[in-house]
Amino acid sequence: MSVSAFNRRWAAVILEALTRHGVRHICIAPGSRSTPLTLAAAENSTFIHHTHFDERGLGHLALGLAKVSKQPVAVIVTSGTAVANLYPALIEAGLTGEKLILLTADRPPELIDCGANQAIRQPGMFASHPTHSISLPRPTQDIPARWLVSTIDHALGTLHAGGVHINCPFAEPLYGEMDDTGLSWQQRLGDWWQDDKPWLREAPRLESEKQRDWFFWRQKRGVVVAGRMSAEEGKKVALWAQTLGWPLIGDVLSQTGQPLPCADLWLGNAKATSELQQAQIVVQLGSSLTGKRLLQWQASCEPEEYWIVDDIEGRLDPAHHRGRRLIANIADWLELHPAEKRQPWCVEIPRLAEQAMQAVIARRDAFGEAQLAHRI
Repeated sequence: MSVSAFNRRWAAVILEALTRHGVRHICIAPGSRSTPLTLAAAENSTFIHHTHFDERGLGHLALGLAKVSKQPVAVIVTSGTAVANLYPALIEAGLTGEKLILLTADRPPELIDCGANQAIRQPGMFASHPTHSISLPRPTQDIPARWLVSTIDHALGTLHAGGVHINCPFAEPLYGEMDDTGLSWQQRLGDWWQDDKPWLREAPRLESEKQRDWFFWRQKRGVVVAGRMSAEEGKKVALWAQTLGWPLIGDVLSQTGQPLPCADLWLGNAKATSELQQAQIVVQLGSSLTGKRLLQWQASCEPEEYWIVDDIEGRLDPAHHRGRRLIANIADWLELHPAEKRQPWCVEIPRLAEQAMQAVIARRDAFGEAQLAHRI
């Protein structure tokens, strides 16, 4: 495995994610530790590149570009005291409303607080001045690329003004020939590379905004996942899913009446998971999923889009799916997105759910130690 090659692939994902949020100008200071970021920026044809030997001047150059373009501008600097030189520009951006994205290269954790050259505690060094701060881990294939892009999308998708600090540690070697290391990791993002939209599209505040392409998605093969909600919302969700002809997988907290009961049992059946793999969209209404089998399926499913609707802010998706985070009241959102009457597309799942329910009833009604204790 080539460390330098994977560093560059990791950096390429970061830089490509920035383009989905309107970043066109990128300001680069010289430095060794920032090599993966600099090479990734140079190889991305979307960017207009600017260079300056002094980081303080570079920060103000970026600030001026942001003022003129009315778009976010990214800055790349190396590790150590170079980062501190961006402080004045970051503070001014917060006061005047410009958007700056600071990509600061860093030493890996094992080189901090041990006397390594140009190694300081960079996470949190800007105190409360950034609107968002992200402290990335050192590049590793153990972390999926979808986590990386959704983390950046979460910070930039709700950015109205001010700066975002993204701290990027890289281990050596920083230079070397490119090979296939990490190529499959990178390709797991699929056609995102050919798209021009963020992996995760997130509403900036509580609002029931109609998704303009809902008429398109409601004609597809979909699955409804119901999380925590009120009994009134549960009834509406169940009717909505039934009208669409989409299977409803209800968590124990959903209060939907469980039209497909015993999901934790039938989700373990290969026929059920095979049928669910055909889903083109998953709409999760409500958060706080608790069922183990449901969470396992939620983590492994790969629809074209995964939408999460809840009035709680935040990402709410430990699997980091590609899709939309819609902050809205569930009942209001359903009203804005009416169901179109369609025939159910899942055939096996209702049968498997009924079999699971009958098996539970048979065990419940049989005479044994538990039943005896219950009667006594």
